[in-house]
Amino acid sequence: MSPSPTVDRVMAEQRAAAFTRRSIKTSTKRTGLLLAMSMLDLTTLEGKDSPEKVRALCRKAVRPLPGDDSIPSAAAVCVYPSLVKTARQALAGTPVKVASVATGFPSGQFPLDVRLDDVRRAVDDGAHEIDMVINRGAFLAGRYHEVADEIRQVKLACGPAHLKVILETGELETLDNVRRASDLAIRAMHDAAAGHEQGGDFIKTSTGKVQPAATMPVTLVMLEAIRDWYFQTGLRVGMKPAGGIRSAKQALHYLVMVNETLGPDWLTPDLFRFGASSLANDILRQLERQRTGAYMAGYDFTES
Repeated sequence: MSPSPTVDRVMAEQRAAAFTRRSIKTSTKRTGLLLAMSMLDLTTLEGKDSPEKVRALCRKAVRPLPGDDSIPSAAAVCVYPSLVKTARQALAGTPVKVASVATGFPSGQFPLDVRLDDVRRAVDDGAHEIDMVINRGAFLAGRYHEVADEIRQVKLACGPAHLKVILETGELETLDNVRRASDLAIRAMHDAAAGHEQGGDFIKTSTGKVQPAATMPVTLVMLEAIRDWYFQTGLRVGMKPAGGIRSAKQALHYLVMVNETLGPDWLTPDLFRFGASSLANDILRQLERQRTGAYMAGYDFTES
């Protein structure tokens, strides 16, 4: 692969911090909160997941606050492949997409043929989107061609489904590696699509199983990789920070960063998502505070 630019860690951290100091008017804040809600991938990826839990999460995704139709649906519900059929049935006739983790999530260490079968099965069962995880061991060992080839094969296995490539940035050790992995993933998805502009494919920070997960400096480096690819090719790639974004205030900081780095074209669920289920309730709390002037308690909202 061609060399990626090096990252000045200090400057990346300073610039990321600057986005948290922007002043946002009250009316703009409500617009931002509603936009953030529409960008959420509500997720359940636990060993105790059940069809009943997935159905409850789907109901929340479609109508985050029953009785208030001004609050938009979430973008997607993300589940394990074995529960894709349940989610697809529960979301039938709604705009909410079904996403599924695959490819040996969260380790990415399964044999490649098993990972590809995992993807095909999820798509056959109705997944609109696949969240794959790269093999970090191969990447850190410098086997970049191997990682790129796996991404290409997964992209082909997705068929009509969109692909999100999880870098698991908490294990990549440096911002230089984050930039290198971002460039690699974007190029590999493009190559698999044979150069045709399809849109809808993303790079994603984390599985949510490793700390640190999403951080603003890491996300900024990934956004800059997307920006440089767009300047080079005219093609848009989406971005999904996942894990660790729990407050509505944080979500607004991320939206400011996206707007100032990539521009308003990326302020859409088609090109930006939050992987943060716990974020939904804090957005609802902030919206209700704006409406009533009082904070609601956490137990006033369902967990799923």
